[in-house]
Amino acid sequence: MKFNLLPPNKLIPTEETDSRRVDEVHGLISTAGCWTVPIMVEKDALFVMDGHHRLEVALRLQLRAVPVILLDYSSVRVEAWRAGETIAPADVYDMARSRRKFPIKTTRHIVLDDLPACDVSLDDLRQWYEPLRGSERLAG
Repeated sequence: MKFNLLPPNKLIPTEETDSRRVDEVHGLISTAGCWTVPIMVEKDALFVMDGHHRLEVALRLQLRAVPVILLDYSSVRVEAWRAGETIAPADVYDMARSRRKFPIKTTRHIVLDDLPACDVSLDDLRQWYEPLRGSERLAG
């Protein structure tokens, strides 16, 4: 499994974020000067499964690309963070289609395989250019 680079503005968030956590993650990524944890994204609908705070940081940093792992529900399990709640993949698809967002920490996406590591400099992500149409994804 490899990571891909996609423009952050093409990703669809499905959960709210905590501004304090965004500030914290922003500090960590900025200090490191590189991106080390890809955002988990549904491969066809391009909604964020995990990494909403990282997506907010990418938008704040005005990155032209962000490392993502393209997945589907054959390799990811979704569950609710809160006891007594149930979340199904259809619920997440519905939220993405509606462009609404769940409250923070509603969904928990669990990957069944190990995720690849990445180490991409912020400068490279700022200077990235989008490939021509028909070749939208650039492997890392």
